[in-house]
Amino acid sequence: MPELARIWEDASCEVHKVVVGPMDNNVYILRCRRSGESLLVDAADEHDLLLKTCRTLQVSRVIETHGHWDHIQAVPALRDAGISVSVTPEDASMLPSYDELLEDDTVIEVGQLRVHTTATPGHTRGSMCFSVENTPLLFSGDTLFPGGPGNTSFEGADFATIIRSVEERLFARFSPETLVLPGHGASTTIGAESPHLDEWIERGW
Repeated sequence: MPELARIWEDASCEVHKVVVGPMDNNVYILRCRRSGESLLVDAADEHDLLLKTCRTLQVSRVIETHGHWDHIQAVPALRDAGISVSVTPEDASMLPSYDELLEDDTVIEVGQLRVHTTATPGHTRGSMCFSVENTPLLFSGDTLFPGGPGNTSFEGADFATIIRSVEERLFARFSPETLVLPGHGASTTIGAESPHLDEWIERGW
């Protein structure tokens, strides 16, 4: 059974993480410590575990970083439990069902927390990252990992587009101390990755 772990906290919020499914997807739960309300980033798989987690941490909403199959397997079960699921318009057709559409440069409120949306196309047409106001937190989905951008060998993906997203929408906007929490694997920081952009462009992936 995968274990839910608290991986980050400050006075206003905490982040819990569990790794699920055959692709070892990271599922994150962002919880407002003042209200107790939470949201879940990427309802990837193992819906029984995620439903239990949602009940424990008072999750009221799911936000999807993108629509690839490995990030959405638990969406129907969570919607059936009354939890709202949001995704970008460009990736909405990849989900079996959803409730709301996410637009670029808007704010999602979670208790007293404010989560900002940043469209980062390239891995999919509708890929999106989420940052938490007044924290160093950035949920990057499959847009940015330690060592480079996400895979662009899929239909609807494009390397030049993801490089532009990473450079202009992440590296140019977020401080070096920003903690990057990707859809798979270990976390990193903007400061650790940004010096390597030219290397990624040269290698082509």
